[in-house]
Amino acid sequence: MPVISFASSKGGAGKTTSAIILATELAQGTDVILIDADPAGRLTRWSRLQALPARTALVTSGGERSIQDEIATARTKATFVIVDLEGSASRLTSFAISESDLVIIPSGDEQQDADEAVETLAQIAMEGRARRRDIPAAILFARTNAAVKSKLEKHINGQLRSAVRVFDTELNRRTAFASLHNAGGGLRQLDRGDVNGIDKAIVNAQAFACEVIDMLEEMRHAQTA
Repeated sequence: MPVISFASSKGGAGKTTSAIILATELAQGTDVILIDADPAGRLTRWSRLQALPARTALVTSGGERSIQDEIATARTKATFVIVDLEGSASRLTSFAISESDLVIIPSGDEQQDADEAVETLAQIAMEGRARRRDIPAAILFARTNAAVKSKLEKHINGQLRSAVRVFDTELNRRTAFASLHNAGGGLRQLDRGDVNGIDKAIVNAQAFACEVIDMLEEMRHAQTA
């Protein structure tokens, strides 16, 4: 079963939010296990705000000595395993990346974010060489403007897309996405009386989840060709 890790060397890139969005969307049709491997524990805090959405479960990692066993066990219990990694290079991060079928690196449209995302890609490539296997990875633009981008944002976005693999879908800056950290659950559990733009956020999340599945299928076919 696919293991999808979210990695970023920069805090505030939208790593945990993106992991929640993907997990709760995939769980609309199948079983998903989230592993909180970030010492900051944001996923674990989110999971305690209300009951987890149906077909989702969360494991709080015991650390570098147990992460590989946690991933192996989760693979036997769910269709998708999603790992939220800490925002720095560590043995735990290295072990989790080595077990991943896809690593997603969230990034903003700012130059510092783009630079950090490229650095994270380089670290994943180094890990792949050490493990003697290709570890697929792609950058996800997150927290971006849903409307018009500035000239600088368009430039940074275009430069990154021309140089490395980037998701077509962007997770835009939306109140509904941010509200997940206050309310818990998924987008469909948010109170429509309190949160605006839920339907647009769901469409955005669905597009992201579909692209992740397509990317995994593409890689599976490439490996068996």
